[in-house]
Amino acid sequence: MKEPVGEQAGERKAARFEAKAVKADGSFEGYASLFGAEDLGRDVVMPGAFRKSLLKRSARGVKLLYQHEPNEVIGTWEEIAEDARGLFVRGQLLTDVRRAREVLALMRAGAVDGLSIGYHVVKAETDRASGTRRLIEVDLWEISVVTFPMLPAARVSAVKGTRPTTREFERWLMQDAGFSRTEARTIVQRGFKALPAPREAGGGDQALARALRAAARLFIN
Repeated sequence: MKEPVGEQAGERKAARFEAKAVKADGSFEGYASLFGAEDLGRDVVMPGAFRKSLLKRSARGVKLLYQHEPNEVIGTWEEIAEDARGLFVRGQLLTDVRRAREVLALMRAGAVDGLSIGYHVVKAETDRASGTRRLIEVDLWEISVVTFPMLPAARVSAVKGTRPTTREFERWLMQDAGFSRTEARTIVQRGFKALPAPREAGGGDQALARALRAAARLFIN
């Protein structure tokens, strides 16, 4: 049974990214939210949730902050758009600002690895059986670079035209797709079909297929 939920106070939701491809000039792109992915707070953002909000305010109307602090404006959002995967964002850190330079260094080192949306819930449904809340419409007003993620599956994509290194892809296979180090190295060197047959059996196939499709979306942009 689903229970409608009305407008609530401001909320925040974070997604991890890999800052391996953040450019030296402070430009970067990726996903601040993924549709259909349940985060650690048991929330699922549904396709179209940001549509009305983005029509109401342009990308420049959404603030780029550090750690959700209103006095820590560190750049501008050049593009924010929904696509089939989620909320795609392209931002520019303002390197004339001291804090932005610090954040850029942290991002490029991988020490800060989160994007977090600040929003108000306009419409949502809660499934009483599972406890999952589906966010149907939200009013987006800021996106921050943050330290801690809530959506481990999300990553900022590589800068266009840049492919991941072998080591980066191997790390993704272990951290996100759940392969062992040996399996990850086998995939990198010889392909998925080289894995032992038991990996292909049982109910894990669907989850594995989803993980590999996610890899393709992350690394082919």
